[in-house]
Amino acid sequence: MWEYSDKVKEHFLKPRNVGVIEDPDGVGEVGSLACGDALTLYFKLDDAGRISDAKFLTFGCASAIASSSALTEMIIGKTLEEAEKITNEDIAAYLGELPKEKMHCSVMGKEALEKAIAHYRGEAIKKVEGKIVCECFGITDREIEKTIREHRLTSIEDVTGYLKAGGGCGKCHEEIQAIMDGVFGQPVRIQPGPKKALTNIQKIRMIEDTLEREIKPALRQDGGDIELVDVDGVRVMVRLRGTCAGCKASQTTLKNVVETKLRELVTQDLVVEEVVP
Repeated sequence: MWEYSDKVKEHFLKPRNVGVIEDPDGVGEVGSLACGDALTLYFKLDDAGRISDAKFLTFGCASAIASSSALTEMIIGKTLEEAEKITNEDIAAYLGELPKEKMHCSVMGKEALEKAIAHYRGEAIKKVEGKIVCECFGITDREIEKTIREHRLTSIEDVTGYLKAGGGCGKCHEEIQAIMDGVFGQPVRIQPGPKKALTNIQKIRMIEDTLEREIKPALRQDGGDIELVDVDGVRVMVRLRGTCAGCKASQTTLKNVVETKLRELVTQDLVVEEVVP
């Protein structure tokens, strides 16, 4: 799996500025539970127009939590003009870099900051128009092209890392490749062949690792937990614990969060089923 810097681990295990600001000057919300990552950023200005406080709430992986924590530290003390110059690369660099597969977490932080500043100024965020290319995560061709141009991305893996596009069923890979070829005026990379099938032991280890790194930390923040019971082919049987057990939203969590994350990081055909005690 991925190698995380010491600073990412530090901000994940001991995140700064978690919470809600009552009566904030700016609020920005990005992502959704359906894609596995969601972030709300709040800030408060002092009389001099500088950000005196910033807090966040997030549902996501270690990189999402660390990126959000780092962003709040980076913007406190800055004017809005200074804060809006912060890029997602600045967030990643502050953390000692992020794995390329996790760059979308820093992008999410940058987008939340943009929305929070726009909220303060009474401006509407201009929606990116275009045709949906990645149906799994609702990403359009305009978004993909814009991200490829801005970050000089040259592989489908890089696009997935920044936007998640292509990280679900994989049906959009060919179209993403075509967009990339159009940006650079020529083919920039040969489409990779099908991945070698995982052995059952490899699959189980990857599922356990994904649950441990990506799912359990967020559930435990709310007093819940999840346990891997068994893996039978593409069926992943889990048991919910704590506040998650019997929760009315448990099936939404299992399908829109757990199953989506496992399909993204392990293999695309996994189906998550709950085992009731």
